Amino acid sequence: MTMNFTLVPEPTDEDRETGRLLFAGPVDFVKGVVKMEGLPPADRVEICFAGRSNVGKSSLINALTGRKNLARASNTPGRTQEINYFAVGEKAFLVDLPGYGFAEAPVAVVRQWQALLKQYLQGRSTLRRAFVLIDSRHGAKPVDEEIMSLLDRAAVTFQVVMTKSDKISAAVLEANIAQVMGVLQKHPAAYPELVVTSSEKGVGLETLRAIIATLK
Repeated sequence: MTMNFTLVPEPTDEDRETGRLLFAGPVDFVKGVVKMEGLPPADRVEICFAGRSNVGKSSLINALTGRKNLARASNTPGRTQEINYFAVGEKAFLVDLPGYGFAEAPVAVVRQWQALLKQYLQGRSTLRRAFVLIDSRHGAKPVDEEIMSLLDRAAVTFQVVMTKSDKISAAVLEANIAQVMGVLQKHPAAYPELVVTSSEKGVGLETLRAIIATLK
């Protein structure tokens, strides 16, 4: 069955304000987790962020929350092997998954992390959506499809967020969005609306806040 993928529409004024209010409140680092038994209580909606190394995940989380150093970037792919939890007031957890595409991580570490990720995705009942971050400059790569397939198998709805949209021309961006939409046709867990963002320019942040704030 062919899905019709599109860019997410502008949020309503009401949803935009709901998102603004949510992120205007406290946002705090809770803990980094390396084993399932270390996860905090599943007492609120969870939204996780996944993306290959250097896709701009930390920058997006920092821009989304309006905190400069909430999520810390590492220049070494595969360096951070923890699932990091951030509390957005008492309403939601933002969950930062380690970057995938481990060019410099030992094989045993990669295997351990992949097992934890699989357990997390399949075993967290409060996980409402995964945001899969894709670099607007490059489009979807095979390593992105690996995480999409994992989300398909875990039956976790995922929504693509295109990052760094300010780094390329409108024509290249349009072509890469079309390429990503083509790739998503193969993934039944894909949400049909893509979000285009730029952490530096603030593009798409209000939309992303509104999406998070209105997930039940």
